[in-house]
Amino acid sequence: MIVRCDNCSVSLQLDESKIPSGNFSVRCPRCQNLLRVKKDASGKGPSTVEQLAQSKPAEATADSPTDFAAKEADIQINSALRSLMSALQTDKAAVAEDDEMEKPRRILLCLGEKTDETARILAKAGYKVYVAQTPAQANERLREGKTEILIFSPDFAAEIGGAAIIQQKANAMYSSERRRLFLISLEDSGTTMNAHDAFLRNLNLIVNNNDLPQLPLILQRAIGDYNELYNYFNRASALAPI
Repeated sequence: MIVRCDNCSVSLQLDESKIPSGNFSVRCPRCQNLLRVKKDASGKGPSTVEQLAQSKPAEATADSPTDFAAKEADIQINSALRSLMSALQTDKAAVAEDDEMEKPRRILLCLGEKTDETARILAKAGYKVYVAQTPAQANERLREGKTEILIFSPDFAAEIGGAAIIQQKANAMYSSERRRLFLISLEDSGTTMNAHDAFLRNLNLIVNNNDLPQLPLILQRAIGDYNELYNYFNRASALAPI
């Protein structure tokens, strides 16, 4: 049997004689990602072609703002002009950044029941929203390196333990990668913006489902605080804020 890692894309050749009779898990030798193999009615796992088809990037929602690309281009042009002007200056003060031009952001949803409601709220707030149906789709969207915010919930792809896979991926990241992923848990039990619980669970933010209507405001505050925390680090590393 051939199993494809949805994290690093390596293909693993498994000995059929050593494969358990039911569904099973195997750890990728390259990236240490834990792969959960779900067999079909015949007792076989998905083919390589089926695995590739399942690993397509998460799709953007139809409600996402149509002018997102134009806003993003404006930000890039504005940033390039500031850098050029700063390089040309000698004794003059540094050019102030345009605080009124807020960076348009991409956000990836790995949710269950609250998917549609959350997507509408965030799209209305100006986010480019992507919705993943499986952990593999989430990984493919993250792989492009432009989506830095991920919201997941305990009921995401529950049949294969999707939430656990997302959390495991975050836990296995190098610190440089983890700093570039703002990970949010949307749940019934947690307390919104409980920094202590979030830290203990390797999350950046917890949002209770009851506070979902205020999600854009919560994100604005939380991400602003996060970027302020890493302000000097990002500048020294020539990294853009999230």
